[in-house]
Amino acid sequence: MFSHGGFVQLLVKKIYGWTRTDQRRYQLGFFAMGNTCSNNLGIPPAKGSSAVGCTDLMMDHTVQGSFFRLYYPCQETEQAEKPDWVPCREYFNGLADFMKINRTLSERIFNHLFGSFKIPAFLDAPFQSNGKCPIVIFSHGLGAFRTLYSAICAELASRGFIVASVEHRDLSASATFFFREKMEAEKASCPDKLAKEWMYYRPLQPGENEFPVRNKQVKQRADECVLALGRLTDINSGIPVQNVLQTQFDWKMLENSMDLNRVAVMGHSFGGATVIEALCKEPKFKCGVALDAWMFPLEDEIFPRVRQPIFFINSEKFQWAANISHMKKMFCPDVQRKMITIRGAVHQSFPDFTFLTGNWIGKLMKLKGEIDPEVAIDLCNKATLAFLQQHLGLEKDFNRWDHLIDGEDENLIPGTNVTVLQAAI
Repeated sequence: MFSHGGFVQLLVKKIYGWTRTDQRRYQLGFFAMGNTCSNNLGIPPAKGSSAVGCTDLMMDHTVQGSFFRLYYPCQETEQAEKPDWVPCREYFNGLADFMKINRTLSERIFNHLFGSFKIPAFLDAPFQSNGKCPIVIFSHGLGAFRTLYSAICAELASRGFIVASVEHRDLSASATFFFREKMEAEKASCPDKLAKEWMYYRPLQPGENEFPVRNKQVKQRADECVLALGRLTDINSGIPVQNVLQTQFDWKMLENSMDLNRVAVMGHSFGGATVIEALCKEPKFKCGVALDAWMFPLEDEIFPRVRQPIFFINSEKFQWAANISHMKKMFCPDVQRKMITIRGAVHQSFPDFTFLTGNWIGKLMKLKGEIDPEVAIDLCNKATLAFLQQHLGLEKDFNRWDHLIDGEDENLIPGTNVTVLQAAI
């Protein structure tokens, strides 16, 4: 499961086992204090010229509705706060359930290690942009949720993009929620008409065939990405926003703010597979960026139907021959397919966890590779921006990083480090 993108799984399991003795519980407490207080730990701020805002949108309160964290260029502000990286305790509980371990202990571990960290964006800050913004829809990996890729999403927003980081309801997130209509008996104790309903990760049953489960999920994930784009399209056209979450953000400011002809889809691991499925479903997505994609959930027959450019950005330590061969099946002479590999990177070099642990525990939990995490994410972000400029027709200066698309850097490998037999493609 960990190799399929459930990057939090190994973290929880190892720490849980490690804290089974009183001495190690004491050591964890000592370590955790250092972890949360260290000035060297934290999600790096975005490097673009725009300040970054974020807000949450849930349109249609039911499980069929759309739910995402939105990142956008914003006005400079000193009043807005930065939101917690993990929004609430239910997400910690979801991680515990994902591992089938004690919620109380796991919540304490995660609160110690990660509870103090903030998203590098201002909550509900006023939108501001000098022109229409291109759009990126982002899909998270297995066992993740909408806030865990803020270093990538905030960087794109600081460069002028509007980014919707979808929280998937296919039971692949460790936790998510929707609202249901209250029963009459419930309304007596509280006048609100809606009740929050939590959904947690669905584990495979013993002996269950995994492919049908994952294939169904990747199709739903792609539909949710298309739905998120549809919601943004409505907002851009001035249709009033019915946000169940009732945030302080002024959605009217986004009217006519988006360039709907410049739309891309991006994702990590299971989200990388979602990128390919979404490109197949929706031609409005002009290109896709797949970060360490897990290709298993996809049916081979969709590959020829994907006609948009795709950029595969892989880590050196995660990929294997069968997975790479599926990526290579998508390569064709008339549509651009590019692939690079980040030297010394691991699968967890893309989500934010990699920035939030010290070097020792980060490598123990495989959250850090041999490369500096900020160097790795910087290469990923710059290569992504260069690719998006090429295929969305942007008039920016991201072409100064075009060489990264071809793997021309000491920390990059053009293509892959994995040997794949031609007969396997």
